[in-house]
Amino acid sequence: MRPASRIISWLRPTTLQSHLIHMVLALVLIQIGVSWYVISGLAANIFREQIGMTALQTARTVAQMPTIRVALAARDPHGLIQKLAESLRTETGAAFIVVCDKSQIRYSHPLPQRIGKKFVGGDTGPVLNEGRSYVSEAVGTLGRSLRGMAPVFGADGSVIGFVSVGYMLRNVHQSISAHLQKPLLYIIGMSLLGILSAVFIAGRLKKLTLGLEPSEITSLYLERVAVLRTIREGVIAIDTQGRVRIVNQAARRYLGLNLEERYAGRTVETILPGAGLRKALQTGLAEIDQERTVAGQELIFNIMPVSKDQAVHGVVASFRRKDELDRLAAELSRVQEYSELLRVQTHEFSNKLHTIAGLIQIEAYQEALDLVVTESTGYEDFIRFLGEAIPHPVIAAIILGKYNRAKELRVKLSIDRDGTLTDVPPHISQEKIVTVIGNLLDNAFEAVLGQPEDARRVDMAFTDLGNDIVFEIEDSGPGIPDDQMERIFEKGVSSKGQRRRGVGLYLVRQRLDELGGQIMVDRSRLGGALFTVIIPKESR
Repeated sequence: MRPASRIISWLRPTTLQSHLIHMVLALVLIQIGVSWYVISGLAANIFREQIGMTALQTARTVAQMPTIRVALAARDPHGLIQKLAESLRTETGAAFIVVCDKSQIRYSHPLPQRIGKKFVGGDTGPVLNEGRSYVSEAVGTLGRSLRGMAPVFGADGSVIGFVSVGYMLRNVHQSISAHLQKPLLYIIGMSLLGILSAVFIAGRLKKLTLGLEPSEITSLYLERVAVLRTIREGVIAIDTQGRVRIVNQAARRYLGLNLEERYAGRTVETILPGAGLRKALQTGLAEIDQERTVAGQELIFNIMPVSKDQAVHGVVASFRRKDELDRLAAELSRVQEYSELLRVQTHEFSNKLHTIAGLIQIEAYQEALDLVVTESTGYEDFIRFLGEAIPHPVIAAIILGKYNRAKELRVKLSIDRDGTLTDVPPHISQEKIVTVIGNLLDNAFEAVLGQPEDARRVDMAFTDLGNDIVFEIEDSGPGIPDDQMERIFEKGVSSKGQRRRGVGLYLVRQRLDELGGQIMVDRSRLGGALFTVIIPKESR
């Protein structure tokens, strides 16, 4: 791996350990920055103040020395001030001790050649004019310095000069840096300890999370939420104390609970009494397909303990209403009935084949031919029509299948032979059209089954002329009550009683919404319902 790639990989943490290290490192760096700013600023201010007070105290001491006062008043003919000032400067460690008269002429200086020249800095006003001692910062001949200024008073109390004791700022800064080394080492040590602690904590957390990384935990959580929302069974999970951890939307609907209220933390008996989940906590045994009555409802439960290291950590239960399972069993029975019907039809065709074979054997060729023509002509014509009018195998197949289904149900299915369905754009899903046609025809067949056999009629027409594809399906059934006209496409609404769940027309509306189409329902001229489907050819 290239160095640049390593750096980029390091800057983009992917593991829990690297996440924690980066977070702690960022926090440590912020703490170091803030601490260093505060400590260095505070230390610099204190150190500068101490040096300033030292310079001021030294200046006052020198200014009050009788030798300095006498020598300055006599204009120092023997150079005593320079000798005394340099001696004191060496002992105190000051950068300079300068003694000047009232005219700011130097009588002492670390560089002897500058004696007799005028004092530089521009900060002598208060000490000469007001006789006041103070600390100032100014730029002199040696550079920027921190200086203590003190007046020298004569015998009559007037200001005859001043003393300036200074420390160079560059030396002050070096001293401050030297004093900050120990706090810096302490901060770095604590930072390293924090990073090591982060590595230890990350390892511990990784063990507790079963080795999963943050992205994996996030994905698992989102997937769990999605799974719980999509499954139709009610799901409840509890912890070792019998407190609820999870209640999905299906469970809330089954139990009549508020879909928005938070139930986590409540005891399981408050929302699911009599389910026996605590028993599974104690025994650690699973229960499959157990019938229990909860809140007046007969439910089928599957209860599974959550175990790790041979210890029960909770229980998950899924359940469903018994009547729903009964409906599924009924649907399966109807499928079996349909299979039996196909078997009977196969047997019927087998009998006709045997009849034809018998007629041929007794040389009744004309009778055999008439029987074959009678059975095949109409069917062949219909297949030929479908092949020409609907050159789309999937759509033609569903219409052919429903045509056969109508014959089995003794329903007369009439299809308009003038219709064409050749112009179906590629972006229109033929599978969705199949869902629409199939459900509408099934709905029409079921509507007419209650009528006498000679009155069972379903008409179908279709066309692709113009900008839309149009289907019309009408039946001779009892029709749709006026109070259900607006609600017939809602899920669970049916005009055929409670035996049905009313999903066929709901699926029709759903697929048409996906196709950008619409459906209208009206009274049929046959006496039943008329459904008109319009599907635009242009995508919207």
